[in-house]
Amino acid sequence: MFKKNFKKIDIVNSLSKKTGFSVNLSKKIVDDFISILIFNIKTGNLNLKNLGSFKIINKNKRMGRNPKTKKEFIIDSRKTISFKLSKQILEKVNKIYE
Repeated sequence: MFKKNFKKIDIVNSLSKKTGFSVNLSKKIVDDFISILIFNIKTGNLNLKNLGSFKIINKNKRMGRNPKTKKEFIIDSRKTISFKLSKQILEKVNKIYE
């Protein structure tokens, strides 16, 4: 099940197969997990022990350019989310590709 583009339905189906839960219950679990993540990220930084940490980054307003037409435009300031893997996960991933 190594896909380049991994979708939420793939997670739902995988959870359903591994646990024996129905697809609807698995979808509810995944949706609830995502909503919990979003709520906790909004309140500040979120650290998931042995998995990684989410951090909100504020990006300033800047000038952007359409590479096709070369037309310039203003990109508004916005917030983005950064995710950093824990050292344990990073080491496991590096061992796979050695």
